[in-house]
Amino acid sequence: MNPDCIEQTTCCIVGGGPAGALLSLLLARKGLRVTLLEGHKDFDREFRGDTLHPSAMEILDEIGLADPLLQLPHTKLRQLTLQTKSDSFIMVDLSVLKTRFPYITLMPQARFLEFITEQTQKYPGFKLLMGAHARELIMENGICCGVRYQDSNGQDHELRALLTVAADGRFSKLRKIAGLEPVKSSPPMDVLWFRLPKRPGDTLGFGGRIGQGHMLAILPREDHYQLGYVIFKGSHHALRGEGMEKFHRSLLSLAPEFADRVSSLQGWGQLSVLSVESSCLKQWHKPGLLFIGDAAHVMSPVGGVGINYAIQDAVVAANVLTGPLQRGKVSESDLAAVQKQRYFATRVIQTFQTFIQNRVIKTALNPAASFKPPALFRLPLLRALPARLIGFGFRKVHIEEK
Repeated sequence: MNPDCIEQTTCCIVGGGPAGALLSLLLARKGLRVTLLEGHKDFDREFRGDTLHPSAMEILDEIGLADPLLQLPHTKLRQLTLQTKSDSFIMVDLSVLKTRFPYITLMPQARFLEFITEQTQKYPGFKLLMGAHARELIMENGICCGVRYQDSNGQDHELRALLTVAADGRFSKLRKIAGLEPVKSSPPMDVLWFRLPKRPGDTLGFGGRIGQGHMLAILPREDHYQLGYVIFKGSHHALRGEGMEKFHRSLLSLAPEFADRVSSLQGWGQLSVLSVESSCLKQWHKPGLLFIGDAAHVMSPVGGVGINYAIQDAVVAANVLTGPLQRGKVSESDLAAVQKQRYFATRVIQTFQTFIQNRVIKTALNPAASFKPPALFRLPLLRALPARLIGFGFRKVHIEEK
C-alpha cells in the first residue's frame, strides 16, 4: 500500500451512530487521538431511533451539553398512553422519575449526531471521515491493529490503531468479519413505519392504539406524525396483497382523527418495514477490538431504548478504557470489563421487552383475544418500574472524570 495512505490513531471507531459519536467525544475530551469512520456521506437520512431518554439527557448534562442540545427543535414525551375501544391507561409515566429530565426528548437523530460531532471537532485529536467504508480488519498475531477502509473517492487506506471499536450497527460488517454471531430471540412482530402530515390545531398526543387485531404507535413531531403500524412477524407481504384501501380502513379504525389526511398515503413505497429483532453477542470483544451499541446487542423497538443503551455503552467504554489508552496498552481484560458492566443490564431490558411483546403486543394483535393490560401497568405501586427501566435502564451510568 502507498505509504501516504497509511494512517495512525489511538482509537479507531467505526460507525457514526449514537454509540460511536459519543464515545469519540468522551475520548477526545481526554486528549486522545480518535478517528471516527462513518460510511454515509452525511447524517441527513431517515432514522427510527429519535428518542433521548432521561438517562441520555443526564449523561449529556454531566458534560454541559444538555441545555445546548435542548435549544434545538424537539418535543417532550412525559407519558405514554395506550387506548383501546373501551378504555385507556397510562403505560409509562416518566413524570414520577426524580430527575431534571422527567421526559423523553424526541429529536431527529441526524440533528443529534450533527450536534455531537460538531462538539467533538473542537478537540484537536479528533478526525471525522464521512463516506469512509471499513472493509477489513488489520490482524497481526491474532490482535486487531486497525482497519482498512475506502474513502468517498474510492481510495484505499490503512488506519492503524491501538484500539478499534465497532459501533457499526445492527448489520455490523466488522462483527461478521470477526466471525462473531449474536444469539437471537424471536419477537412476534414487525412494524410498518410511515408519516402523515400534521395540521395547525392538531391536539393528538403520544400514545398507542389497540383495535381488533391491530396496533398503532403515534409519535407527534414538529410538522408531522411518525406512525408505527404493528403487524405479526412476516405478515407484511400478505398485508400488501390486501391493498392500500384496506390498510387505510384499518388505520382509520384505530385513529379516525386521520380521516382528512390518510389519502396522502398512496403507495407502499411510503412505508418502510422495520424487521423487529432482538439479539446479543455472548462476547463483545477480541484482542484490540470492542463491539458496542447495536453491533453488540440489537434491541426491540419496545420502549425506544436502543439509542440510550448505545449511549450508556459508550460512557462505560470511555470510563474503563481512557486510562489504558492514555498509557498505550489496552488488554483484553480491559475490554472484558466493559462487557461485564453492560451485559447484565442489556439482558435485563431485553427480558422486559420480551415480556411486553408477549403479554401486550402479541395479545393485542390477536383478533380473538380480549386485551387486558398486565398488572404491571394497572397498579400504582408497580407503575414506577417500567418508567424507571425505560427512563434509566437497569442502573444509571455516569461519566467518570479522572
